[in-house]
Amino acid sequence: MNQSPQDLTKFIKSLYPGLDPVPLHAPVFAGKEKEYMLDCIDTTFVSYVGKYVTQFEEMTARYTGVKHAVAFVNGTTALQIALQVTGVGRGDEVITQSLTFVATANAIAHTGAEPVFVDVDKDSLGMSPSALSKWLEENVIIDNESKKAVNKNTHRTISGIVPMHTFGNPCRIDEIIAVADRFNIPVIEDSAESLGSTYKNQHTGTFGLVGILSYNGNKTITTGGGGMIITNDDELAAKARHLSTTAKVPHRWEFAHDEIGYNYRLNNVSASIGVAQMEMLDTYLENKRKTATEYSNYCQENGFDLFQGLDESKTNHWLVAIILKDKTMRDEFLSYTNNNGVMTRPIWKMMNNSKMFKHCQHDGLTNSLWLEERVVNLPSGVRGI
Repeated sequence: MNQSPQDLTKFIKSLYPGLDPVPLHAPVFAGKEKEYMLDCIDTTFVSYVGKYVTQFEEMTARYTGVKHAVAFVNGTTALQIALQVTGVGRGDEVITQSLTFVATANAIAHTGAEPVFVDVDKDSLGMSPSALSKWLEENVIIDNESKKAVNKNTHRTISGIVPMHTFGNPCRIDEIIAVADRFNIPVIEDSAESLGSTYKNQHTGTFGLVGILSYNGNKTITTGGGGMIITNDDELAAKARHLSTTAKVPHRWEFAHDEIGYNYRLNNVSASIGVAQMEMLDTYLENKRKTATEYSNYCQENGFDLFQGLDESKTNHWLVAIILKDKTMRDEFLSYTNNNGVMTRPIWKMMNNSKMFKHCQHDGLTNSLWLEERVVNLPSGVRGI
């Protein structure tokens, strides 16, 4: 079988008839978005004070199975605050994966900490528990007094581990947490892409101390731009809400602030879109599962290696991915499809090769490099609604 980019391009266009070009993942507004937005305007509640913010948070908490959800202006700010409330501080180190969207590393840098990059597993695209364990065992000691993990080479505290559920595919998050627990390091899940994904029947973002979600315009559901912290920890949720609302001390009229905070809360208009999108989420997920099945059947019949994910996971199929033979074939495929009306995209460039993070420690990242040269995303948006 010849893995023809020409034939796959024709197949993709048949999935998304009438679209030229076929987008990678366009938003769909098939619910009550306009009705709820108009209600915001009619009631004048358009800022972060409003019923839709609360409703969006409550719907998300129920859906993911946690006690608390706190809405933010985007996923990056949600991750930054998640890191801060779990104890990450200036001069610390946070372990994450190099094969991720830049926002993961940026959020770590925004706290004043520095990322350390470990490898991923080929069959999950997410952080490898064995690579994490190996790096920690070789580079970390536990301080006798503080009981914190300390990098014996840099003498910096390692105050967090941030695995990422890539393209909505769950990583081996339970094994990662087991490794982290041995070294007394909290896990903060970057679940930005995985709303609707579960691992061993538990929603992503709910295994670690805190998780985050994103609602950017290209996500499974969108608020235009938005993010969410999800957690079962009462104190962390309250702290995140406080910090994201300029650390304002509650009072009917006084303006008093008890620490340096941020204006990071999601506004009511965006949240109203989120409520309408959440009402449609199960419909969208089922639609995307059918598309993924069509891709799976096509790839099996035509020799393409479709990324499947872990057996114990149920993905939201945010972005379907194929794995090509090598970088040359990847580049030829990307060129042909994008020149012929189908948007395809490579996986991200590894963070340790970017100007901002090239000085950061890493473990060699063998699997990450292999995947970087081969993985391509195919159009995966909701169809026919």
